[in-house]
Amino acid sequence: MPRILVIVPAPVSGQQLELRKAQVAVAALPDDVEVDFRAVRASADNQVSYHDYALSEICILEAGLTAEEEGYDAICIDTVSDSGVNTLRSMLNIPVVGPGRTAYLVALMMCNRFSVVTMWDKWKPLVKKTLTELQMLDRCVSIRAIGIEPNTRSLLDGKEDETFAKMLETSRLCIDEDGAELICLGSTTMHDAAEFLKSELEVPVINPGPLSYQVASSLIRLQLTHSRSAWPSPVKPKADMIHAMLDAATAFAK
Repeated sequence: MPRILVIVPAPVSGQQLELRKAQVAVAALPDDVEVDFRAVRASADNQVSYHDYALSEICILEAGLTAEEEGYDAICIDTVSDSGVNTLRSMLNIPVVGPGRTAYLVALMMCNRFSVVTMWDKWKPLVKKTLTELQMLDRCVSIRAIGIEPNTRSLLDGKEDETFAKMLETSRLCIDEDGAELICLGSTTMHDAAEFLKSELEVPVINPGPLSYQVASSLIRLQLTHSRSAWPSPVKPKADMIHAMLDAATAFAK
């Protein structure tokens, strides 16, 4: 049975974790695929600065360090920032899939020009960062924000009417004014709106989280993983130090 671990970039539990797990239902995975979710033990409040980026990297790295020895066959990161993907790839041999990179690369299989719709302007640099790494900025005709501060714990819960309407309005601007042939959701926190947008728009809509699970499942079955030449292992791994850092962070948070 293929097993996928999804790492949630915020220290959530209970109902908040269930909001993230809802993505599995629309992923249309084979019946034998098992998907587990694990929240980080600590994190930045939001990813809007390099301070936050650094904290997110180390917190996600720590959450996934033992996944391979626990028997998981792949890891997915539940943030379009793809935080922790590169660091986990350097430490693990199993596939580590980021929804941002996955969404943008698949977009080019389906269109020539796409737009990214995200929550607020402060997340635009994270989108540009990944697109720059992929040398795809010229294929993204716009990055538009709906102007609502995101909540990485409660997602869109209770704000569906307001956010869905703004996401539709913003997506139409991407299509009508920017020439987008496809819309990528710029955050997994927006996953609830994907089916609504698909029903209202004449262009494809990529929901990054569920797509990343499908890609991870395919990589497992094809026995493919990242290149060690591209992501070399550390000369002296510091897993114990990383876990100790999160032990201290968790104690500090209390």
